[in-house]
Amino acid sequence: MSVTTIEATGLTQGTWNLDTSHSTVGFVVRHAGISKVRGQFTEVEGALTLGETLAETSVTATIQAASFSTGDAGRDGHVKSADFFDVEVFPTLTFVSSAVSGDEENFELTGELTIRGISKTVTFKGEFNGVAVDPFGATRAGFEAKTVISRKEFGLTWNAALEAGGVLVSDKVTITLDVAFVKAA
Repeated sequence: MSVTTIEATGLTQGTWNLDTSHSTVGFVVRHAGISKVRGQFTEVEGALTLGETLAETSVTATIQAASFSTGDAGRDGHVKSADFFDVEVFPTLTFVSSAVSGDEENFELTGELTIRGISKTVTFKGEFNGVAVDPFGATRAGFEAKTVISRKEFGLTWNAALEAGGVLVSDKVTITLDVAFVKAA
């Protein structure tokens, strides 16, 4: 994406801050091999720094691990425990981009995701949803993206065997982003 192409989308160079009240950082994991559990992290901070080109663009995010929520207090407590996130020892998850590529509609965002102090390179594939000025004069940009990770690679190894075979919690976790950024003044 060239400078002209970036500007044609309505995105302008500079810092764009994550609008947490209009963004969702979610996840999906298969449970018992038969259903999917969905949830989200409710405390997230992030910034998009748009350069002259996508190659000069970066994204950072910090997630409070204790904000993990599936809507089930018992399950959420277990996942926050030492069996999974161990939020007392590892209070945050972070993402720092290393590359952004794509065009006006689709992009790939690659970077280091850190969970439980373990960093791995992941690539989100996503869509640019456009730019709009809200009734209060703020310029907003929307994006959707997802990636699939192996939770075991991040030290999230707890599981339980099922009587019929298989395990209670799948290794693969889909991370979903539906986010809005606001252009900093």
